[in-house]
Amino acid sequence: MNIIKVKNYEEMSRVAADIIAETIKAHPTGVLGLATGSTPIGTYQNLVNMYRDGKLDFSGLRTVNLDEYRGLPRENDQSYYYFMHKNLFDSVNLKKDASNLPDGSNPDADAECVRYEKLVESLGYADLQLLGIGRNGHIGFNEPADVFEVNTHCVKLTQSTIDANKRFFASEADVPREAYTMGIGTIMKARKVLILASGKDKAWAVKNSFFGPVTPNVPASILQFHQDVVVVADEDAMSEV
Repeated sequence: MNIIKVKNYEEMSRVAADIIAETIKAHPTGVLGLATGSTPIGTYQNLVNMYRDGKLDFSGLRTVNLDEYRGLPRENDQSYYYFMHKNLFDSVNLKKDASNLPDGSNPDADAECVRYEKLVESLGYADLQLLGIGRNGHIGFNEPADVFEVNTHCVKLTQSTIDANKRFFASEADVPREAYTMGIGTIMKARKVLILASGKDKAWAVKNSFFGPVTPNVPASILQFHQDVVVVADEDAMSEV
């Protein structure tokens, strides 16, 4: 595990974008695993700027996203489909049919999870999987649990995750209570994992994920067993280490 300590969010975003750019250049027809939330927005902005400057080409890539809220149609401005198009896909030359996310509008959870798992497998898994980290150590929507969930599955969101996400909705009542997410096993099959952490509210998660025991009660701790992990964390996120 390679841990890169940076000064602030802006530096984290630049460093992360550079690492992703290296992967794109090394694997121009490869698979990028992508994440949503506030953490990677700056990274995506940097990637868009690189594309506009003629330094990156997305045309041969395929993408797979970690997760999606269950019950939100793609047109909803809080869906992760909408987020990805707004923050990255619509601003680069990624082909229209090259991006993949779980279908949050599919009411059949079992069928959707099987479909998405097979899709990710058919693409050969991600050459690089980008991750944020939740305050409780979750990655994707893999919440603290008694066991590590292996494959894509439907999860009930914890109250701490609902609290963290309610700022994006009109009220807490509007926050979906379930989501489809890649499982820990699916994430671990990525050839490289890049995980980002910014802010003091992530300090507990960073300490317990990367400097504590491996336990499903801190889902990100499993990354200690991955062969190629890069953590980019700012000073605030590293403040308890």
